[in-house]
Amino acid sequence: MTTLQTKVQPLGKRVLIKRSEAITSKGGIILPDSAQEKPRHGEVIAVGPGAADAQGNIIPLSVSAGQTILYSSYAGTQVDVEGSEGEFLILSEDDILGIIE
Repeated sequence: MTTLQTKVQPLGKRVLIKRSEAITSKGGIILPDSAQEKPRHGEVIAVGPGAADAQGNIIPLSVSAGQTILYSSYAGTQVDVEGSEGEFLILSEDDILGIIE
């Protein structure tokens, strides 16, 4: 589990994730970043408070910080988190396909 102090707090039903590192080839073939498929799983770093229903009640998200998730291929918006290495995405809870245990 990654412990990361972040200045980014997602709003509504969005989550901030750290994308998992790409797996390198055992055969020694080097592909440029543009030709590699990005990983579609990552660790949840922060979650928003949730979405409001018709009565104004907040419905919390079904994921929490520290969980590893699987998400849609073209989901999310890439963000830079100052002082942190790696790729971070903010995506909607609707783009999360499942939790990896």
